[in-house]
Amino acid sequence: MFQNSFINALVGFAALAAQVDAFWRLPCSSPVVVQRADPILDPDAVSKHVHTIMGSNAFNFTMEYSDTQTATCSTCKAVQDLSSYWVPNLYYHTENGSFISVEQAGGALIYYLQRSDPNDPNAAEGLIPFPEDFRMVAGTPGNRNFTDTPEQRAVSFVCLGTEGPATYDLPSKNCPGGLRTQIIMPACWDGQNLDSPDHKSHMAYPSGIDNGACPDSHPKRFITIFYEVTWNVDDFKDMWYGDKQPFVFSTGDSTGYGYHADFINGWDIPTLQKAIKECNAASGNIEECGAFELRDDDDMKACKVLPRIDEAVSGVLPALPGCNRVQAGPEPVVHQSDCREVAQIGDPILPFTNVAQNLGWGYVACAKDPAGQSRTLPDESIDQPDMTVEKCISACGDKGYTYAGLEFKSQCFCGNSIPQDRLPANGTQGDCSLPCAGDSNQFCGGAARVSIYMKCSDPSNCDNAVL
Repeated sequence: MFQNSFINALVGFAALAAQVDAFWRLPCSSPVVVQRADPILDPDAVSKHVHTIMGSNAFNFTMEYSDTQTATCSTCKAVQDLSSYWVPNLYYHTENGSFISVEQAGGALIYYLQRSDPNDPNAAEGLIPFPEDFRMVAGTPGNRNFTDTPEQRAVSFVCLGTEGPATYDLPSKNCPGGLRTQIIMPACWDGQNLDSPDHKSHMAYPSGIDNGACPDSHPKRFITIFYEVTWNVDDFKDMWYGDKQPFVFSTGDSTGYGYHADFINGWDIPTLQKAIKECNAASGNIEECGAFELRDDDDMKACKVLPRIDEAVSGVLPALPGCNRVQAGPEPVVHQSDCREVAQIGDPILPFTNVAQNLGWGYVACAKDPAGQSRTLPDESIDQPDMTVEKCISACGDKGYTYAGLEFKSQCFCGNSIPQDRLPANGTQGDCSLPCAGDSNQFCGGAARVSIYMKCSDPSNCDNAVL
């Protein structure tokens, strides 16, 4: 049973409304990218394991504060927040040894908790915003044993749709409402270092993990960040086997003790300082904070970073990327010494099939196709179980249409114009990441998203949109 008052409250987070400390919730609608990247622990290299990353489209294999400010969009709600937040991905470990990626319910919900203590060494200064180039890590990927440290007590799991308290390890029962993974980031800063060799020692937890006083060694206090990510584990409710829960993080962690999170600051610092002082609504609703401009939900979902590692990280996988063997401890992780898996950072992997030269059709965009409204390409529709980009283009081209669009794996739509309000907003790409029913190496739109190609007037001079 948890001793931490904050963790107890998480089972019913609305209880915070009665507390003096204010907070706001920052919704992040979806991952901006899922791949083996970690600019803190593995800068300019392929990361050791897969992460799901939320935040701005400036995310890259190496990052400085100035890089974050070049972002044109973010999957998180506040316009002035161009930060990056990431955690390990979750997989279902099948009885035959393969792995299936578990879908997130959205992206993440990031709580910003305005908590301080009169016994803080610098209590008179109050909470301060994160400075430029600040970054931090919480949790240890190689942990497989619970030793009751502050860092481990900052991690918890809630089995939604069931009764009972949060736990420090992965639940041993199905969670009908999803598995919510939670981590509190440290809030006490040494006041000098923006990072440290272990990416942790420049930070410390207050005495109560999410509350209490900061130690003298780390006298300055930031606003507390708390991550929630919910996973749709109920999709696998009929696939449990044996006497243990079947889920594993991308690190090979089947315990949950190795759960961790990373943060790189990309906030507009004056805005964050203003929000710390002024956003004191008891509801926690970000809409009630006048310090922020807020992004449109569709634009958040349309914000993407093109992956640059040519390897499968979702769907059914024969092994976890990066040679991460499942290790349940209690001994610390032993990394595979004979890993022959080779992955490199390459050019961005484009979310379309290049048929400009051989077919004379160029890729236009991933456009919206909202349910319950007229189709973006309304003139003709085809649904085939073996749909490919070439088949859709051929079908629309043979009937004299200018545009061909693919949606939801198997659907093809034709038309001669595109409503401009259906095209992605400036700086976003749209989420057309579903594999084609007839060729899993191609992309055929998404849910309410259509991958559109246009017939070029001059096939010898045909180009795709620049992403």
